Amino acid sequence: MTVRVTWVQPEDLVGHELRQAAEDGRDARDVARRWYEAGGSPAPERAGASTQPAPELRTLAERLLDELALLGSPLAADEPTDRAAIRAACPDWPAPRTDAPAVSRDRLHAAWLGRAAGCLLGKPVEKLPLEGIRALARATGNWPLTTWFTAKGLPAPLAATYPWNRRSAPNSLAENIDGMPEDDDLNHPLLTVLLLQRYGPSFTTGDLARLWLDELPAGRTFTAERVAYRNLLDGVEPPHTARYRNPFREWIGAQIRADVHGWTNPGDPAAAAEQAHRDALLSHTANGVYGAMFTAAALAEAAGGGSDVHACLAAGLRVVPPRSRFARAVRFGVAAARGSADFDTVADRLHAEYGSYHWVHVLPNAALLAAALTHADGDFSLSVCRAVSGGWDTDSNGATAGSLAGLLAGAPSLLPDRWTTPLKNRLASSVPGFDSVGFDELAEQTHRLTHKEALCP
Repeated sequence: MTVRVTWVQPEDLVGHELRQAAEDGRDARDVARRWYEAGGSPAPERAGASTQPAPELRTLAERLLDELALLGSPLAADEPTDRAAIRAACPDWPAPRTDAPAVSRDRLHAAWLGRAAGCLLGKPVEKLPLEGIRALARATGNWPLTTWFTAKGLPAPLAATYPWNRRSAPNSLAENIDGMPEDDDLNHPLLTVLLLQRYGPSFTTGDLARLWLDELPAGRTFTAERVAYRNLLDGVEPPHTARYRNPFREWIGAQIRADVHGWTNPGDPAAAAEQAHRDALLSHTANGVYGAMFTAAALAEAAGGGSDVHACLAAGLRVVPPRSRFARAVRFGVAAARGSADFDTVADRLHAEYGSYHWVHVLPNAALLAAALTHADGDFSLSVCRAVSGGWDTDSNGATAGSLAGLLAGAPSLLPDRWTTPLKNRLASSVPGFDSVGFDELAEQTHRLTHKEALCP
C-alpha cells in the first residue's frame, strides 16, 4: 500500500525545486538530467504531487534535493532573508511610530469580514485556469464578476470542463453558503491572535513553531507550511525549517499569515513588517518573506486611517528590497492597472508576464493583488472581485484584498450586505477555541491586542 502525502514526499519535491532553481537563476542542469534519466517527473502544473507515485526514487530524490540546496543563486544579493540585510536594502524604510493612532473595533470587524468574504468568493474557483473562471462566471451572467459564483444555470458540458474546487463547492457557491467555512486563509490569522495573546509582539519564530505543534493540525497545513511542520517533527530548528527540502519557500503561505500583524500595529508599518518577518521565517525565505512584510505594512497603514489604498501599497513597498523580484511584481501590477480601464486586459497582461510561475507562487499573486487593489481604487466589491477574477490563488488574493478594503471602509455597516449577510457571523475552524466564533468576537479580541497592556504575556 502506498500512502500519498502531498507537498512533503521527496520524490514529489524535486520537480518543484528544479522549477524554483530555474526561477532564481541556479544552474541545475546536471541535477535535472540525472533526475529525468532515472524516470523522475517534472513539477505538476497545479497539484501537490505527481500523477503516479514513485517511492523507488525517494533515496535519489533526497540526495538531489540536498545537492540543489548547495547551488548559489545570482539573485541572492538583491533578495536577502536576514532582517538586517532587508532593512539595509530598503532606503525608504518607514520610521517607527511612538504616537500610533488607535484602531476601532468597527474597523477591525470590517477587516475580519472583508477577509472572510474575499476568501469565500475565491474558494470554488481555486486552482482553475483564468479561462475557466471567466467561462463559468459568464455562463451564469456574472461577468465582470460582481457577486458569488453559482452552479445554477451552468451548462453541464462547461461544468465538466471546469469543475469547481471539489472541497469548496459544497459550502462556497451562492446556493450553499451557510456561514464562513474553514480555510487556511482564516486559520492562520486565528493562530496569529493566539500567538500574540500568549507571547506578545516580541514573540520569536520558535514561539510560533511551538504554537503550530500545539494548536495546528498537520493536515490543515499546505505547501511551505507543511514542509516546515514536517521539519519541526524531524527536529529541524527554525529558520532552517524554511530551507530544508522546501521548494515552496517563496510561495504565498507566509503572506496569508500577515494580516493580524498589520491590524494590531495601526499606523506603524515598520513594526508590522518586523513581526511578519519573524513569523514568515518559520517556513519562507526571500520573496516569500517579502509577501508577508509587504502585506503587514500595507495593512498597518490602512489600520491607521487617513490613507487611501495607493498610499497603503506604497507603504508596503517601503519594507521590500527594491531590486527584488517581489518589488518588481508589485510595481508591474500597479502599472498594469493604471494602463487600462478594462480589468480583463490588465489580468491578461499579468498572465503574459507571470504565467510561467506556479499558481501558488508569491510573485504572480503579488502582481495581481497590487493590480486589483489599484484598479478598484478602494471600492470593497471591486477589490475582492478583481482579485478573484484575475485567477491564480483566488481565495488567498480575495482574502487579502478584502482585508485591506475592509479596513479602508472602516465599519461592517459600510460593506455591502451581499458579502456579509451570508457569513452569518460564524466562522468554522479547527484551531482550538475558535470553531463557530463570531466576527464581532474576533474584532474584540484583536482590538484588545492593540493595547500595550494586553501585549505583555
